[in-house]
Amino acid sequence: MSDKPILPGPGPIEPVNLRDALESRYLAYALSTIMNRALPDVRDGLKPVHRRLMHAMREMKLNPTEGYRKCAAIVGEVMGKFHPHGDQSIYDALVRLAQEFSVRYPLVDGQGNFGNIDGDNPAAMRYTEAKLTPIGALLLDGIDEDTVDFRANYDGREQEPVVLPAAYPNLLANGSSGIAVGMATSIPPHNLDELCVAMLHLIKHPNATIEKLVELVPGPDFPTGGIIVEGRASILEAYKTGRGGFRLRAKWQKEETGRGAYLIVVTEIPYGVQKGKLVEKLAELLIAKKLPLLEDVRDESAEDIRLVLEPKNRTVDPMLLMESLFRVSELELRFPLNMNVLSRGQVPNVLGLREVLTEWLDHRKQVLIRRTNFRLAKIAHRLEVLEGFLIAFLNIEEVIRIVRFADDPKAELMSAFKLSEVQADAILNMRLRALNKLEELAIRREHADLTKEQGQLNALLKSDDQIWDRISGEIKKVREQFGKGTVIGKRRSNFADAPDIDVDLEEALIDKEPITVVFSEKGWIRALKGHMDDVSTVQFKQGDELKRAIKAQTTDKLVLFATNGKFFTLACDKLPGGRGHGEPVRLMIELEENHDIAEMFVHEPGRKLLIASTAANGFIVPEEEVVALTRKGKQVLNLTEPEEAVVCVPCAGDQVAVIGENRKLLVFPLSEVNEMTRGKGVRLQKYKDGGISDARVFKKPEGLTWLDGAGRNFTLAWSELKAWSGERAQAGLVAPKGFPRSNKFGSGF
Repeated sequence: MSDKPILPGPGPIEPVNLRDALESRYLAYALSTIMNRALPDVRDGLKPVHRRLMHAMREMKLNPTEGYRKCAAIVGEVMGKFHPHGDQSIYDALVRLAQEFSVRYPLVDGQGNFGNIDGDNPAAMRYTEAKLTPIGALLLDGIDEDTVDFRANYDGREQEPVVLPAAYPNLLANGSSGIAVGMATSIPPHNLDELCVAMLHLIKHPNATIEKLVELVPGPDFPTGGIIVEGRASILEAYKTGRGGFRLRAKWQKEETGRGAYLIVVTEIPYGVQKGKLVEKLAELLIAKKLPLLEDVRDESAEDIRLVLEPKNRTVDPMLLMESLFRVSELELRFPLNMNVLSRGQVPNVLGLREVLTEWLDHRKQVLIRRTNFRLAKIAHRLEVLEGFLIAFLNIEEVIRIVRFADDPKAELMSAFKLSEVQADAILNMRLRALNKLEELAIRREHADLTKEQGQLNALLKSDDQIWDRISGEIKKVREQFGKGTVIGKRRSNFADAPDIDVDLEEALIDKEPITVVFSEKGWIRALKGHMDDVSTVQFKQGDELKRAIKAQTTDKLVLFATNGKFFTLACDKLPGGRGHGEPVRLMIELEENHDIAEMFVHEPGRKLLIASTAANGFIVPEEEVVALTRKGKQVLNLTEPEEAVVCVPCAGDQVAVIGENRKLLVFPLSEVNEMTRGKGVRLQKYKDGGISDARVFKKPEGLTWLDGAGRNFTLAWSELKAWSGERAQAGLVAPKGFPRSNKFGSGF
């Protein structure tokens, strides 16, 4: 071994600051990921791997009208010439472009096993075959007419397109997703017919508002269908800013099976959800008893999706069942919108719907201009050749002589007739049979036609209106071929409003049955089956008697108002049954011994209550604010000893009638009472001695009603109540003749 160091002296080693090295290398990696891997180009909607796949398939002449080729051959071509990465990643990209459940408009026509919506893997690339679809070929239409730039491939031996001509906005039509360094993109697929309509409108009205464009493109159109339940305002904001999301639900229907039983059949699932994993997840939740409304789930799918959901019993509401499943499974998901794309092929930027369509239209304008210039160059070359032919025909004998006897016929032809090199070569390459008279007429006719076309193309380039008319015509052709009238163009995802249902699974499991809640004077409570009109036969403990009997349903909530100003709530299905005398209510709620229940009623959402203390202080409270399912209840009316809560009546009217223990009655507008969620309230009536006895809220046109001593309803019209009408906190006048001696109006519930 040599004793000499491998790097004698300073050698090629250069000192580099570690921070600078890391920053420069990481920046290079980040830019490479953003530009060459993760983000799509706004112009053709493709990432480099997809673009290279499409270009390679065209190079292999795998057009829609041609035969299939093995995917292994396609992957090898792409990997060897354009994309020096793993063959599996290239094959995965190819497979996805052929999957109808992954891509809204498949760009590749696959033959063989390309996987399925259950999540099963495709067959190996040596077994599958592929070619371009008609809509895939449209992305490449005109690529050989100098419509786009080409660049050298990774080793400089081949040329690849920087972008494809893209005859339709593939970015929005098929969507895209990817994660780069520090940024990501997520674009759902859309309906091509709607995109075409929006672009035609944008061409005609360049200053079109985003509101109008969203009216024409109302939302995504997913390959697997489903129901979009996102609000219109949210969708508009998402398309305006380029960021947002869409709530997507499975499509389902109810199938009757007889005798009131039914099944739920799911026919479309959200985009990107693997059916096999979805069924597996539902089964796991079912076993874990997290789906109390569901009895069984079965996959009966064949060609179409058919997931069968069996409810727990026939009384389960199907809407409630599905809402519960939407909340815990992938039967509903939120698909994000983040239109982070390469603008002009170079700048990563988040664009709104209008900007995406505008950039695609600008790209198509450049494609049309370049194609026109390419055609003009071809015409100019052909006209030059034809003019040389015409000169040859006019001087045919001399041309023949020069060709036969001249040492350098090309140079002599150019000198004699002032021909270009192109014209001289064309004459020398002319076949003898082209010298007849008919051929001369055909050349003159072709020359005239090309001259006319040349004039038209030059006029096109000078007129923006003609350019946009031509682009509009191209868009209309795409719409005719792939519009909503075709099988592939028909909209698959529909729109609907999500039902406003507050899913309470425990309540949903309760069978709705009529009951009569019986409450005794000593505080015992029970629930008897059915609605009883006559409760005189109900037995009580010795020395006890009926205090209240309320008709309810097992699904209802029973609200209790205690004299300490607290509200308590009991579930009617949890009340003790009718056998025996029930149970003391104090075992169910924490109520002090020195307080009692002042009022009880069935909870009615949306209703408002008027509550008051014995000191006639009270206020209006929304009924939702008093519901409390805890044993401790909810303090709503604040009291000062020795005050007690005594009044709780529904606010079903615009006037308040208050009666004091002194039998004085006061009527005043309900608008004079404050609405609160907790507090002491305002003074309802003024007393010298004693306090409030009862209150009632009524409608002015209907008059004031009370229950007399014989149990009959008695009504006093407003015209007869004017003497008692005043303002809040006044003393009032003695109650009218016939008012009950109990100083009570009777239950207001």
